[in-house]
Amino acid sequence: MSEKILIVEDEPKLATLLAEYLKASGFETFIVDNGTDVVPWIRDQKPDLVLLDVMLPGRSGLDVCKEIRTFSSVPVILVTARVEEIDRLIGLELGADDYICKPFSPREVVARVKAVLLRTNDGRTMRAEGLVLDEQRYQATLNGNDVELTAVEFKLLQLLVAHPGRIFGRQHIMEKIYPDDRFVSDRTVDSHIKKLRRKIEAVDPGSTLIQSVYGVGYKFEPEP
Repeated sequence: MSEKILIVEDEPKLATLLAEYLKASGFETFIVDNGTDVVPWIRDQKPDLVLLDVMLPGRSGLDVCKEIRTFSSVPVILVTARVEEIDRLIGLELGADDYICKPFSPREVVARVKAVLLRTNDGRTMRAEGLVLDEQRYQATLNGNDVELTAVEFKLLQLLVAHPGRIFGRQHIMEKIYPDDRFVSDRTVDSHIKKLRRKIEAVDPGSTLIQSVYGVGYKFEPEP
């Protein structure tokens, strides 16, 4: 059975475009165009994931997200044109699983949907772009070939793959892969990235899956 994706978007052309791309990837899609109808729809239909625009007629997406979390753990991806950091933090604190900033490519949305479903439905195994990450064994394979990673390298790759296209700054990476608050410099993160790239390229020469964003950080960018 196809996974059900609820698209909450009041721009008809955008909603239709997203629905078409998601359908092409095997999802069943539904569209709601205002904030007041979202909660009753979710209670009745129980979707597998919600793409929720922040700016909606009737009721804001942030308010809707907050109420969803009072009765459901359905994955929620916020879609917003408000790119200020405070909006992103507020959205995630309300229980959103990820966010996407407008403008975006429909392919990015599909990749994010797949990534969120993977990590919420099965937190032990993650698959993307030929990569398979087995958290139980800390094993990584690429196109069927083993990629020998240290525990820290595995955590770093797992963090990036779970959020395709999202840029992670060095400080954020350090907080995620070193939860014991040890002191780690920016250069340590750069060194991990360098080693990770080298090991991936040994299996897949010319790979550009992990990209640098000058002055900002790093991201996992699926091949087009």
